[in-house]
Amino acid sequence: MRELEFQMSRPEFARDIVTRGRDMGENVACSARLIAAWEDGTVRCPQPPYRRILTDMTGRSMMELGFRVPTAPSAGGDAEMERRDFVFDGVALVLPKGVDLERAPGRVGAREIRTISKAVHEIYSHDHDHGSASLRRAAADALHTAYRWLQDGTYTQRTGQKLRSAAGFLSIAAGWLSYDSGRSADARSLYGEALAAARIADDAGLEAHAFGCLSLLAKASGRPREAISAAQGAQTVARNLESPRMLALFHMREASGWALMGDRSAVDRAVVRAHNYYAHGSREMDPDWLEFFTPAELAGLESLCRADLGQHDRAAAGAEQAVLLHGEGFARNRALYTADVAIQQAVRDRPEPEAAAEAAGLVLAFIPEVKSDRLLKALHDVAGALQRHSRVPAVAHWLEQYRTTTGCTPKRSEA
Repeated sequence: MRELEFQMSRPEFARDIVTRGRDMGENVACSARLIAAWEDGTVRCPQPPYRRILTDMTGRSMMELGFRVPTAPSAGGDAEMERRDFVFDGVALVLPKGVDLERAPGRVGAREIRTISKAVHEIYSHDHDHGSASLRRAAADALHTAYRWLQDGTYTQRTGQKLRSAAGFLSIAAGWLSYDSGRSADARSLYGEALAAARIADDAGLEAHAFGCLSLLAKASGRPREAISAAQGAQTVARNLESPRMLALFHMREASGWALMGDRSAVDRAVVRAHNYYAHGSREMDPDWLEFFTPAELAGLESLCRADLGQHDRAAAGAEQAVLLHGEGFARNRALYTADVAIQQAVRDRPEPEAAAEAAGLVLAFIPEVKSDRLLKALHDVAGALQRHSRVPAVAHWLEQYRTTTGCTPKRSEA
């Protein structure tokens, strides 16, 4: 269809999708790699924003375009079983059917590399909307399989390099699940494995990605200097990768480290550099994993820096912008930024407890859908921030909902 009806290359079609999406109020970061994933069947069905754009462009439904649209579960037992298989049977989700976890690997080639790459894509796709809880074991099994192929398989030197790179990206995906689940030590180990794989395979893109992840983890663990150094290391590696958007992300990682140190001038400089790089737009060399870094995420990351600097009004405004720009996608990130809106409205110089309670109510609504320890911690932080306003009826009602939903009793925050 793309070639016959639109007579466009994949990069041209990706740019057309971005332009059409902007006209429709949909903020997407489409790439040629994503188009390839659709056409090759790696992605069974696009995310909702892309579905709306493709339908508007082509006048056809997803089924007419050849995608397999997921069906909503019904009250019947078979549908419920399918839902459980999707959400909890992580191995089936991450590794395609026909992959024997116990079989001796034998000859390893392009098929196995595609299998690992598909596992990485499945992890991120599922995690964006449902969180990490149901995938940790599956990712560990998939990573074990990849390392068995590396250790015991037979392959050429070039295939070995590609296989090691693919395993490194899978290690980062598994590390992300550990990070989102509050398992910092596991995440650090997995990111370290990815960094080693990158250097053995001479894969600069993987190396930059690993440094960026180590920066994120260091900041979350309260080590700002390490976060800054890792982010600057990522920038150094990424300078020759022809991806301004990747550099934008790594400058935002650096900004978050400076924010934790309380250095406003350094934060402002890093944020300006990030926005300048982001303004260059997407490039053909942008990696697939960077698709999460939308304008919504850029606004959200800056809002977190403002929060760490105590600039609560700016933080609340930025988090609200992030939630608005995310639209219907990236459920877990929307929930986290909505939680930050609630916190900032509760602790700003002129608190707005009713507005904070309203935002907090939206966060609670994500709990059945999103399984993320970070989200539970964010809810705990929201409850602590709202505790000081517990005499406000709307706040008191939310605190009771929080206790009922989570079984936790909030402690007053000192923020």
